[in-house]
Amino acid sequence: MGTELTMSGGALAIRPDQIDWTPEQAAVLQQSGIDDDVTKAELSGFLHLCQRTRLDPFSRQIYLIGRKDKRAGRKVFTPQTGIDGYRVVAHRVIAETSETFGYEDTLWCDSDGNWRDVWLPDEAPAAAKVTVLRNGQRFSAVALYREYVQTDYNGNPSRMWKNMGANQIAKCAEALALRKAFPHDLAGVYTAEEMDQADNPAADERHLRTVKPDETDPWTSARPAGDQRTVAVKDRSQPAQDFANDADEAVDQAAVKEIYRQANAAGLLGETIKTAERELLELGAYLITRGHQLSTPAPSGNEDGIPDVETIADGESEADIAERNLRGAAQKAGLGNLDEEFERSYGLPISEAGAQQMREMTRILTGSAA
Repeated sequence: MGTELTMSGGALAIRPDQIDWTPEQAAVLQQSGIDDDVTKAELSGFLHLCQRTRLDPFSRQIYLIGRKDKRAGRKVFTPQTGIDGYRVVAHRVIAETSETFGYEDTLWCDSDGNWRDVWLPDEAPAAAKVTVLRNGQRFSAVALYREYVQTDYNGNPSRMWKNMGANQIAKCAEALALRKAFPHDLAGVYTAEEMDQADNPAADERHLRTVKPDETDPWTSARPAGDQRTVAVKDRSQPAQDFANDADEAVDQAAVKEIYRQANAAGLLGETIKTAERELLELGAYLITRGHQLSTPAPSGNEDGIPDVETIADGESEADIAERNLRGAAQKAGLGNLDEEFERSYGLPISEAGAQQMREMTRILTGSAA
């Protein structure tokens, strides 16, 4: 795939003013694996995304991938591209804006925290870091192998992740960095490498395998008894997604606060997790939102710096919360031209930005950015 974006011609060409898929386009999409489980909203959102990114589904630059979702009771479809699709968008934006663009050397990290610019061991790295340079600004991102690796029912990496683990995790880090550098152009679409873990067997599915006599079942996790009013929280040595899953099962705000406290102690609040609706969010923001959804009163206070979820105003969206926190951080930091600095950094005003970009700048202002 080159850096020039070429849309399919003839009856399959996507017009900028198009508001629905034509019968010809719909027929080809169906042949690509988009079946009757897809909703009209998912198809409409996919069309809008193709128009905004100018990636062509009929040239296999972008896909709508369906995955079974037990919560939804059907197959849920998510837009997806490859890392080449991200590069196409980035190069196109740079060509149109006459900005500069480049990368620093990719780095890989071993389990002891040592960074290397080439990965030679047979085992997979613990993480990869990619830094994108756009118009003189650095946009760095770190992807942890354990959070993105695709596994089978026995928890073993898939063939691609086993044989090319360093390459796969580097693609994930590059996608994260490019999305930071081009938030408006790449919002809402994720790369195949980032979404590989979405196909991992769920914990309950893993238990379907037979455990041999005298064999320890690797999928069992002991839970402390805890307060019977709340869900038991796992003894943690697991990634951020487990905290999000526990929050899904929580029955009151007290349980969510306990989960938040443990996630904060583990330093995982800034990690990306996948919600039940297949959205990618930061764990901390998701826990706050989840706590607000539960109406059972929880004890007051904000011990250990945990936000008091009861103080979130009714009807506030994640973007509203993120903007309020951002403006508070800017005021404490003495930044009087927040709106100007934000638009210069992200290429769009705060009113049009997503919660993720606002939370990222908040971390920068508070000195908690990685």
